[in-house]
Order: sequence, then C-alpha cells, then structure tokens
Amino acid sequence: MLKTSGADKEGASERRAISADLIAVLVAAPNGNPVVLTVKEGSTLPSGPFALGHRSLQSGLRDWVEQQTGHPLGYIEQLYTFADRDRSIEEATRRVISISYLGLTREEPSHRTPPDSWRNWYEFFPWEDHRTGAPALIDDIIVPRLRLWADSAEQQDKRQNRLRRAASAFGFDDRHWNEELVLQRYELLFEAGLVEEAVRTKRGTAVPGRTMTGDHRRILATGIGRLRTKIKYRPVVFELMPPAFTLLQLQRAVEALAGVTVHKQNFRRLIEQQDLVEETGEMSADTGGRPAKLFRFRHAVLDERLVAGTK
Repeated sequence: MLKTSGADKEGASERRAISADLIAVLVAAPNGNPVVLTVKEGSTLPSGPFALGHRSLQSGLRDWVEQQTGHPLGYIEQLYTFADRDRSIEEATRRVISISYLGLTREEPSHRTPPDSWRNWYEFFPWEDHRTGAPALIDDIIVPRLRLWADSAEQQDKRQNRLRRAASAFGFDDRHWNEELVLQRYELLFEAGLVEEAVRTKRGTAVPGRTMTGDHRRILATGIGRLRTKIKYRPVVFELMPPAFTLLQLQRAVEALAGVTVHKQNFRRLIEQQDLVEETGEMSADTGGRPAKLFRFRHAVLDERLVAGTK
C-alpha cells in the first residue's frame, strides 16, 4: 500500500488552503456621477470563488456578477491579481488570491438588481473629487494627520521620506495633484493607520470614507486609478455613454471619472482633432437651455473596439 509522508500531507493541506476569488469593479457614469456596482449594502464588490465548473476566469466572474446583482457584464478587462499576505482577516486560516476585473457599463434599471447597489465612488474616497476644488477634508484632516505620522518616525531620513511621499500623493508643499494616484493615496493612508481597514487591526482614528470588506476598497482604488489613466489615451468612455449624447454630457462623464474639471473649448477641440464623434443630425431639448446637437461615436471607433476584443 502506498504510504503518504508527512511532507506530502502538509503540502496537500497547504494547496487546499489556497483559493482564488474573482472580483468585479463595474463602473457607470449616469448624469455625470461616477458609480460602482456593489453588494451587501455597499460593503463589497461583486465577487465569488473560481470553481471547477467555470469554463474560464471571465465566465466565472460573469456568473457571479449576474447571480449577485442581476446585471450582465459587457466590456471587461483584467485589472490586477492580489496575493499579498495579511490582506484580510481570513489570511490567518487560508491564502486567498484575488483576481480583479474592471468593467464599464451603462447603469440600466433592472428589477433583479438590489436597491442601492450602485454607489457613488466618492463615498469611498471623498478626498478624490476635485471637480469644485480640493476637498476641505485634505487640508483640515488628512494633511495634519499625515504630518504627525511622518514626525512619528524615529530616524530623520524616514521622517523625510514619509513626508515626501505624502506631499507627492496629496499635492501639498508645492506639489501638484495627480488624479491618477488613487491607489497610492489609499495605501499611504492605510500605512499611516488612517483608514478603517487599517484601524481594525491597530489603534487609530480613520478619516471619513465608506469602508469595505477585506481589501475591496483597495481593489476599487486600483480600478479607479486604471480608468483615470486609460481615458487619456483610449476612448473607453463611450462604453459609459448612451447611443446619442451632447458634448457637454460627454465632458461631464470624463470629469466625473477623472475627478477634475477640463477646459470646455480645449476638450471640444481635442474631441474634434481625434475625430471620435459625429453628429446625428438631431437636437437635444433636455439641456435646460438652448437645444444642443446630439453626437454619437464614429463607427470606426466602434470597429476598433471589436478588433481589440473588448466587446
């Protein structure tokens, strides 16, 4: 009879203690408001374990999202794979690898989608919305606490390094705000013990911001940062727009995602130069003022999406 050594048993036990979760960051931008699809009263992103019955990672993710939210997935791309230790309380008993995806969609009513599933992503990151100027939260709460955290380091070089990182992330001490550094800002606040997810494991006081289960807020920060970078060089915003839209609606959607305002004339000049849209020949009367021209994305742009495999 074949005997199993202690090392073999230990290896098998270790393999069983590793599992993979599929997590979706599904984004929409209705009426100029960036929202993300959540479950469990906004505390969790749609997710579930990758099972043997799933044909692929993407099909497994689609199954979980539709089961939990009733919302079908359209455009998705792999976002990041998280496998760090100490990412959640569960890590003490099993190792969880999280494979996350970024999806873009139009928020469409569905009787299968639980109420309040769509949450404005600035509820989770109130310091990220600079469309009307820097939030008072940054100067009043975040910067003073980060300075205290920097000063608490024992070595001078470490104090200087902490302060330099904080200034670069949050744009103080003559540094410029970089809207793409969403993940870096969240992880800095986590390291300083200033978000609820970090306070759970050590003493401290969290800054305002809706918390999430495990490291789902970190995954959401990764998705927002990726999208803010992507909209600058790829016309992915059309995945969020209705078939016909005004240029102002398009601008508001871009500003909602980026968290900053853009110059109206420069924005329109850029759209025209890149030849992304074309007139529909119709007008919109829902502008609150003079009727505005309706546009749609050019078929060449849509064809590019199909060639890229993003359908």
